[in-house]
Amino acid sequence: MKNKYIENFEKAQMAGKNIPEFRAGDTLRLAVSITEGDKTRIQNYEGICISLRGEGTGKTVNVRKIGANGIGIERVFPLYSESLQEITVVRRGRVRRAKLFYLRNLAGKAARIKELRN
Repeated sequence: MKNKYIENFEKAQMAGKNIPEFRAGDTLRLAVSITEGDKTRIQNYEGICISLRGEGTGKTVNVRKIGANGIGIERVFPLYSESLQEITVVRRGRVRRAKLFYLRNLAGKAARIKELRN
């Protein structure tokens, strides 16, 4: 049970963000604000959502992409962070798990996820 003041504060924090509906297996493009010195820029991070966890303002998403030389890179993004500017769902994946940690052990074509057809 949460304190009503904390609940109201969290609702106010969540009200300004526009977060699309997505699940594990979807390919996401996240626009992340990066500050270097006194300059800020937006850099896109595109990868597969391997897990969603938490609730309220503490909700986070793990995104995995394949970097240079085929090395997997995973980042955890708090959904209601100030540095996260925009989330775009690039494609929907058809998976049967809520957590896709098994992708860490797969490489190449074995790590592909089928696209969800509507």
